[in-house]
Amino acid sequence: MIKNISNLGDAALYCDFGNSVNKEINSKVIRYFQSIRNQNIQGIINLTPSYNKLIISLDLTKTNFNKIKKIIENISLDPNENLSSKKIEIPVCCNEKFSLDIERLEKKLNLNRNKILDSFFNKEYFCYMTGFIAGMPFLGDLDNDLQAKRLETPRVRVPKGSVGITEQFANIYTFESPGGWNIIGNTPISVFDKSNETNPNLISPGDSIFFKRIDINQYKNFND
Repeated sequence: MIKNISNLGDAALYCDFGNSVNKEINSKVIRYFQSIRNQNIQGIINLTPSYNKLIISLDLTKTNFNKIKKIIENISLDPNENLSSKKIEIPVCCNEKFSLDIERLEKKLNLNRNKILDSFFNKEYFCYMTGFIAGMPFLGDLDNDLQAKRLETPRVRVPKGSVGITEQFANIYTFESPGGWNIIGNTPISVFDKSNETNPNLISPGDSIFFKRIDINQYKNFND
């Protein structure tokens, strides 16, 4: 499953699963990620999965590259075993106050907003990875007719909770942040809870996501 394992700096392994970005390869990355995490292997201090790579950070006072490489190479995974995952519904309001780039998308995609939103909401999404900012999920795969490039000039501030799309992915901004994704709505849910030290991420790699459209009154009253 892993094409190559190499050094990344002095204290990390770089596990390469290939160059393609798709659910099949990413599922392999997540299977290894979950298996290694569940084994609590001595000396591994952090695991960072991405679309098609897995970085394993080491404490060199407790282990070394060759020991961990051998362990990883000997991991046997059942290809028929289901991923450990959750199904999560995320409410999203697409009021004009929140859909900052809907007009841009209408022009770029040659679709009206109703068709854009219908296509977006009638879909199950797969979490490939989290990152860029803490807990931000990268969710695929958008239908081909919704795939648009990033903004030519990124925003200095994207509001917390913004839901954006670009290329084949959707995401949720867990904090106010600079960013260049096409924003189509906002969720009242906190996707990242820094007070939860055990598991601050609502969404983890491998989870399935469903977006539910809500109106502005539902948005305002959501946490009441």
